[in-house]
Amino acid sequence: MRILLTNDDGIMAEGIYALAKELEKEHEVIIIAPEIQRSAQSHAVTIMQPLTVKEVKLDGLKSKAYSISGTPADCIRAGLEVLIEGPVDFVFSGINMGLNSGMDILYSGTVSAAIEANIYGIPSIAVSAEFLNGSVNLEVATKYAKEIFDRVKERLVNSKIVLNINTPHREKDEIKGIKVCKIGGVIYDYYILEEDENKEKIIKLNGRKNTEPDNDTDRYYLKEGYVTVTPLHYDLTNFKLLEEVKSWL
Repeated sequence: MRILLTNDDGIMAEGIYALAKELEKEHEVIIIAPEIQRSAQSHAVTIMQPLTVKEVKLDGLKSKAYSISGTPADCIRAGLEVLIEGPVDFVFSGINMGLNSGMDILYSGTVSAAIEANIYGIPSIAVSAEFLNGSVNLEVATKYAKEIFDRVKERLVNSKIVLNINTPHREKDEIKGIKVCKIGGVIYDYYILEEDENKEKIIKLNGRKNTEPDNDTDRYYLKEGYVTVTPLHYDLTNFKLLEEVKSWL
């Protein structure tokens, strides 16, 4: 297969390297990623200035690679519209250094890049690994990303959906299995109000609140030691409420 690989941690991130190393064993991989860290950019695209493209040589990889001076969604658009000649069969986004579970998917550049591919009608997978004590287990994330891809790729080619994969920070023999589940609720951030040296008020992000996840959600199963898979789609319409809202108007 012909695979476009991107991320939101930047072209030099360990996660994209690890996934490219595994995928290029059996597939043609083209890497197009932001030139710098672009986490939490959600689905932003660059419209007021041109994008700078640079071909990059990643040591130890045979895949062609480009950096883009934009967002993860920009990388998909630039790749599919301009940089890649011919069809792309599949898009991978990741491996992200940190989970994209629960409502964090709304802020995630990793997930948004995969969804942008879906808008183009290309099936995609977003992969994220839990960041704990300053590290992620890329070996586990790579293993399960490849395993899930091999098991579902034929079905995904015709379904045009996004699979959001998250892996817990555990060793391979500690993983309890794979759970297909829904996303699991909001994770609220802590903010603090301070003054800077000019006596101007500033607000800083200062960690996350420890909230308990609902059962049967990705956050719950990750805490229990499972790899989670959630199907996503860019159409946010609540179809169950269409007729009811019509009646209001």
